[in-house]
Amino acid sequence: MKIMKIRSRTLVVALALTLVGALPAAAQQAVKVYRIGWLWYGKSGPSAQFDAFRQGLRALNYAEGQNLVIEFRAAEGRIDRLGDLALELVQAKVDVIAVGGTPGSLAAKRATSTIPVVFYGVADSIGAGLIQSLARPGGNITGLTSISGELGGKRLEVLKKVVPKATRVGVLFDPDDRANVLVLKELQNAAPIMGLTLIPFEVRNPGDFENAFKAMTRDRVHAMFGAAGALTQTHSGVLVDLASKARVPALYGSPDFVQAGGLVSYGVDFVDQSRRAATYVDKILKGARPADLPVEQPFKFELVINLKPVKALGLTIPRELMLQADQVIE
Repeated sequence: MKIMKIRSRTLVVALALTLVGALPAAAQQAVKVYRIGWLWYGKSGPSAQFDAFRQGLRALNYAEGQNLVIEFRAAEGRIDRLGDLALELVQAKVDVIAVGGTPGSLAAKRATSTIPVVFYGVADSIGAGLIQSLARPGGNITGLTSISGELGGKRLEVLKKVVPKATRVGVLFDPDDRANVLVLKELQNAAPIMGLTLIPFEVRNPGDFENAFKAMTRDRVHAMFGAAGALTQTHSGVLVDLASKARVPALYGSPDFVQAGGLVSYGVDFVDQSRRAATYVDKILKGARPADLPVEQPFKFELVINLKPVKALGLTIPRELMLQADQVIE
């Protein structure tokens, strides 16, 4: 009997030691799950920018369903919805909010002063009141800008090479989108130097699109610049079709329009910026403060040309411009 008791005690002690030894391993298996809010001005369906953001996170060892949850909110092209959607993300207690464009970034800033916000595709982050300076943003927000002071002139240079005889250029823009207003200002500053007359055409909702193109025909514009923004990019296909029907050669501010069948675009690569936004999110999740992360200025602009509308409009793209193109769509 004594031998049996000794053996039983030995078994209990061994089992206890085994359990104690297993505790650190179990503790190591507990994984921190981060919640990222994605505030999107566009539609709730597939998005190249959202996919790029997710790819950027995966490259940094974040995996949805394991250590990452993404709360997706889409405004369907309605700027007025961004404020409520930003508040939803705050109420969901996300760790970071990622957002593209000026209207969404402003909505996120108004919604929270504590949850870190990472923006991309913002034209004038200082002028919009998002940050204090590029080097030291201050507050809870940082990210990547999408415009430089020389961009307006470069865009008009490209447009003149595509349509050499153009002197009257229409500018399609949303006056409620601060980034669009800044883009218009940049173009207006550069136009006189190039002998161009700019004619602004305002669009505040999709119902304004057709009338804007009718006005362009009436005002005899030779070419058009289409500003990229929450409203215009969400309805890029509609705008491209209207430009085609009006036979107005158009330069756009984002490749989205050219992918939808537009003529040419020159601007920052928003898909690349959304991917790079993931690196800011990663730094913040690892303890960095948004106030101390310098805002990144664009260092590369992308020229995309679509040869189908080139042929339809009877245009000839100079060889030097073709060689400069980052992408040519056959």
